[in-house]
Parts: sequence; C-alpha cells; structure tokens
Amino acid sequence: MQPSKYIIGIDLGTTHCALAYTRADDPEAASARIFEIPQLVNAGEVAAQPLLPSFLLLPGPQETPAGGLALPWKEDADFAVGAYARDRGAELPARLISSAKSWLSHPGVDRRAPILPWEAPDDGRRISPLDASSRFLEHLRDAWNAQMGEADEDRLENQEIYLTVPASFDAVARELTAQAAQNAGLRELTLLEEPQAAFYAWIASHERGWRDKIAIGESILVCDVGGGTTDFSLIEVVEEEGNLDLRRAAVGDHILLGGDNMDLALAYALRAKLASAGTQLDAWQFRSLWHRCRAAKERLLSDPSLETEPVVLLGRGSSLIGGTIRTELTRAEVEGILSQGFFPLVDATDHPEKKPQTGIREMGLPHAADPAITRHLAAFLHRQTSQQGAGSVGFPSAVLFNGGVMKAGPLRQRVLDALAHWNGDGVRELEARDLDLSVAQGAAYYGLARKGHGIRIRAGAPRSYYIGIESAMPSVPGMPTPMKALCVVPFGMEEGTRAEIRQRTFGLVVGDRAVFHLLASNVRKNDAVGDVVEDWNEEIEEVSAMETLLESPDEASGSLLPVWLESHITEVGTLDVWCVARDSDRRWRLEFNIREMQHARS
Repeated sequence: MQPSKYIIGIDLGTTHCALAYTRADDPEAASARIFEIPQLVNAGEVAAQPLLPSFLLLPGPQETPAGGLALPWKEDADFAVGAYARDRGAELPARLISSAKSWLSHPGVDRRAPILPWEAPDDGRRISPLDASSRFLEHLRDAWNAQMGEADEDRLENQEIYLTVPASFDAVARELTAQAAQNAGLRELTLLEEPQAAFYAWIASHERGWRDKIAIGESILVCDVGGGTTDFSLIEVVEEEGNLDLRRAAVGDHILLGGDNMDLALAYALRAKLASAGTQLDAWQFRSLWHRCRAAKERLLSDPSLETEPVVLLGRGSSLIGGTIRTELTRAEVEGILSQGFFPLVDATDHPEKKPQTGIREMGLPHAADPAITRHLAAFLHRQTSQQGAGSVGFPSAVLFNGGVMKAGPLRQRVLDALAHWNGDGVRELEARDLDLSVAQGAAYYGLARKGHGIRIRAGAPRSYYIGIESAMPSVPGMPTPMKALCVVPFGMEEGTRAEIRQRTFGLVVGDRAVFHLLASNVRKNDAVGDVVEDWNEEIEEVSAMETLLESPDEASGSLLPVWLESHITEVGTLDVWCVARDSDRRWRLEFNIREMQHARS
C-alpha cells in the first residue's frame, strides 16, 4: 500500500464532528487545517461549514420536500446528517437521532440493533448506534472525496486517519468505534483519546514555547465537557533522559453528563415560564423545546453581545397566532442555571450523591444521577491524587479545557474557583486554540508526532483490564461461586504490544454456551499481567459480559480444555484477548463486542 498523502484527524463528537488535515510530508504542525464540510443547511441547500452537527434525521413521507435531501454525491438520499438534520429534527424529534456516540458506549443495549431514534413511532425507521456512527463517517468521507478526492491517492479512504474517542471509552466502545470507521471504508485507522488530542492541539499552538509554560513535576488536568459526556484526564510532566516529557497518568469514569443535560435544564425553566403565562406544552412540544434550547444556549454563550435569544415552537392549536409559541432565553438564565446546577462550588470531599433507584424505569441512556460536574471532578481527583507509592499523581497545577460547554468563560471560571478552593492555591488555565476544533487538529498533529515531527504523550492502555475467572471451590448452597479478576492488560500497556500468561493453566469451556466477563479498573495502576485479584470492592467494575459457544469438534459438549491466555493492544488501540490451547495450535478470540449480554446487577 502506497504511503498516504494526508494525515487526517477526525473528531467524532456527541454534538459535532470535525475533520482536520495536513500533508503527511509536512513537518510543520501549524499546517494542519480544518476541512469545511459540505452539508444540508436547508432542504435542497448545501453549504460548507467547519463543523458537522452529529444529528441524523430519518424523515417520514411528506416530512421533507421531494429532492430536499439530495447531496452533490447522493441525489437519492432519504436521510440527512448535519445542520439541516439538527434544525429540522427540532420540529420532528421522534425522527431525530442524537447522542449516537453515547448510545454506542451504552452496555445495556444491543448496539448493533436498530433501536434509534429511541422514541420513534411504530411506522418510523430505525437504525443501530453502530450504523448511525458509520453514517457520520460516510458523510465525511463522501464530502472529502467530492472536494479533495479527484485522484485516487487523494481519497479519504486512502489516507492515514486518527479517529478520536473519549479517554473513558472502554474496550468494547473502542472496538465498536473502530468498526464504524471500517464500515465507512476507512481502513488505515488509529484511535486516539480526545483529551490527548486536545493537549496535542495546545502543544501545536505553542510549539516554539510550550516547554516554558509547564514544568517537570506538574500534573495537568484536561477537563473536557462536551454535548453528552464529561471526561477527565491527568497528564504528568516528567523528565526522560534529561528531556521534558509528557505521560498520561489517569483517566476518569465514563460520565454521561454534558450539554444535553444542560439543554434539558433550560427547557424545564422555559416550560415553567410558559406555564406561568398560561401556555402548557405537550410531550412532543417539550422535546422540541429541548432542542431549541440547545441552539439558543450556544448562540448566547458564543456571542457576548447577546443578552436574550428568542425561542419559537410550533403550536398544536388553532388559537395560537401564526401557529407558534414564542418565549425567550436570557443570558442571566443560562449562566445562573448552568453555574448553580452543574458547576456548584463544593468541598473537595463533596462527591456525587448516590440516590435510590426506582425499581422500574424507562430504558434509555444511563445518564449520571448527580448533575454537578464539580462533584464528579472532586471524586476523580480524590481517587487519583490520594494514592501512595507507584502510580500516584499530584494535584493539578494547570487545567486545559475542551468541549463546547467549556467555551463559556463563566463556566471555566467556576472550575478554576473550585480547584483553587480544594488545594488552597490558584490553578492556572492553559489557553486552548479552539474548543470545538482542537480535538481534530490535535489528532492531525499526533499523526505528525508519530512520524517524528513532534512530541508524543506516553499513554498506552487507559485502564487495567481483567478476565473473570471462576474459582475452583466446592459449591455451597445459596452461595454463588466466587469470581476472581485476572489481569490481562496492565495500565499503560503500549499499543502494538502483546502479553502472555503462560505460567498458569486455565480451563476453557468448549462445545457449550458459556459466559465470559471483561472487567476494568482506572484506579488499580500497579497490577501486572497475570496478577489475580480476589477482593476488589469498587476498584474493579464489569465492562461487558459475553455469552457464546466456542466450537471444538473433537471434544464433548461442555469439555474443559487447558489453555493459556494472550492479550494484545492493537496498533488501532483496541483490545484482543485469546485463549490458546496448551496441546495444539488452536486459538479462540474472545470478541466482547460481538454478542453483548445485558445482565441484572443485584
């Protein structure tokens, strides 16, 4: 395969997608440019914009004009992604797919099944979270090829691509993201964590002086609050062979909390305002109001000159003038609701509240129960900075913000105030290049760094991974057989490396259905390959369970075969776990992304 002409960085975001590129033979990081993405902005109207909103509209008959969804490269399109999908979807919320990225990481649903839009009517079309993610990437591919891909060597599928994922994505979500890209025809692919990409963008924007802005021994918090998730990472500044170097030291939990929650809070506030004026909204109108609040919030936070923003909904009754309902959202409402509700000034020991769960609830995304981002941050820093010995990390002395929510200066200041309150000293802000575009730009810079044209952050596996091993103990009435956690991937294991556990023999069930458990921890950083953990309290959590049948024609059903284990962090950044027969060359791959089993936890 001939070398790629371009290095491509793609941010497949919850709210927006972006694509940055640079020539593969250009060592100048500043040459990374944003690709303006052609997309529908109105029915029948295509325009190029730097961001592709991560919304997918599956309209029903008569809900869009004939030919209104046509694109230069697809005249018979029957769905839309991007700006028009987002805007028209506010009026057709039951036909709109949003937060596909969050669904792709949801272990409680079959992410390959056609389940989106989640509340689609019975006659509505549905696709899977995997397919929705693929369609965003297909749009980027087709848009690029229409503008830049005249020659075969210029086509996007022939380039070196770095696709970003949240640092908190587990092995299954990473694997599914990689498959979405492969389904879109993007083969030469590497996954990169979004906080790292944001930090690479910061390095690129200060390339000639970034070493003067940070010092050996510091830890830097990357605080990424986007449309659907909150992601925390800590990066340490270390000395390596006499040179200043960077190491990713910790990542947080996958927290479904972000701009979507904030838009909903604003929608509740406006619904109460309308109700006090005598206007009641039905469920359909409220969902539309939720989407309208997102657009109004973004305009108010991005334009300091605006103090109010109108919000207009379609009416459902003939008495409404012009068939619409009108209200407005003010800057004071936005800043007050978001600051107090999502960024309260709390103590360092004030961690997320654990609330009793209702026994029966609607299925949907597992949003964080506590909306206070500062409480989640306090818990993350407590877990990571209170450790002793190897793997410990200091309290951050600087913070780099990322994500659309953090574009608001007052919200960044709330985080800075909280950090200062917790450690008694001021925490300085590292100036970001562009909080919407930095992840894509940083991913492109990372591609250059891999070629020796920039500094790399030492990272590896963002958490330790384990396989559940059933104990060989006599059964006891009323007691489940204990399960131990066998470490197969230690924290920081480098991409492209393998680990073998040959010193112990395990029994693999073949010829009958069996359940395999994948577990992970982002706090146990000192476990080594082959270590067995028996008591882990809340330090290790289950990532996925797979029920499957491993074929072995020569053995009876339910036989136990002696095997050793091999794990592999691929160059792409995904996890492979293999069971290798002791007495033959047979191998079985545990594909946790293939058949996920939703299981109840007591």
